[in-house]
Amino acid sequence: MLAILLCGTAAAASIEVRVSPVADTGGTVNVAVCDRERFLKQCAYSAAVPARAGEMKVTIDGVPAGTWAVLAYHDANANSKLDRSPIGMPTEKYGFSRDARNMFGPPAFDKAAIEVGDGPAVAPITLR
Repeated sequence: MLAILLCGTAAAASIEVRVSPVADTGGTVNVAVCDRERFLKQCAYSAAVPARAGEMKVTIDGVPAGTWAVLAYHDANANSKLDRSPIGMPTEKYGFSRDARNMFGPPAFDKAAIEVGDGPAVAPITLR
């Protein structure tokens, strides 16, 4: 019976998110892993770690195989949100997997999407 239950369980992987450059040690670096439906909304997996200057590695465990987009930002004032100017432009550094960018607003899910298999994955993110 146990073997049958284990066969039906989907394998989960970890994503090592490499965030750089983090400019200073204030606040936190927040990382989120999102599926297509919840991209930029309520992502399924997230972590926040104290900021450290340079490159930071944040590991998100338990991510099922599939297509995911990863985003990160340096929450310099540790208020748990990406601060914006009065016209809506981010005032804190942020970035997406695959270095996805867009002229106005965030990139589309497909530009940031990465494939996660049964083993560990790496998602480098450059903060801008």
